[in-house]
Amino acid sequence: MTGQADEPVITVVPANEVTWEQLQTVFGKRGGAAQCQCQRIKLGDGRWWHMSVEARAQLLREETDCGHPESDRTSGLVAFLDGEPVGWCAVEPRTAYRRLLNSRVPWAGRYEDRADDSVWTVACFVTRAGYRRRGVSRALARAAVDFARERGAQAVEGYPIIVQPGQEVAWGELNVGSRSTFEAAGFTEVSRPSHRRAVMRVDF
Repeated sequence: MTGQADEPVITVVPANEVTWEQLQTVFGKRGGAAQCQCQRIKLGDGRWWHMSVEARAQLLREETDCGHPESDRTSGLVAFLDGEPVGWCAVEPRTAYRRLLNSRVPWAGRYEDRADDSVWTVACFVTRAGYRRRGVSRALARAAVDFARERGAQAVEGYPIIVQPGQEVAWGELNVGSRSTFEAAGFTEVSRPSHRRAVMRVDF
């Protein structure tokens, strides 16, 4: 994948094509991403809170199928810059994310079938410390659109946070991405379930 004129060249590949060690380099050893292992949105709060970090990591390893490039399944994408693994995004059918099924964000004001697995979701972004503000999330969002389309999705959505000027936000909010990240990847806002969240979508 080639970056735009104002962005570095970033390569994005399915997570099964990278090693587990490369993915964990993105997540790091401390902080929210390392603790979550991209499982809270998959499992829902109850099960997630009662699970060890090691167990969460094992689930992620199984879901991504890291280290098996021949596999026809995975749960996300990994971005590289100059050969270094620098970013991750989770992208799967919307039905894979239990926490979303119990959230009002994807559904408020819309008539959507919660069991429709033809709608995919870009659910979470992680950018490795030291590589932020370099276009990693935007590259991942663009690649996620192609990834979902190639695997038969009829649409792909994201649920970014709306950040007001000067507003402080926590990592746990920013991991869903920003509105501008999705706009740059061709998503269009289709609803605003709250003053802080938007539903962005691409239909195929």
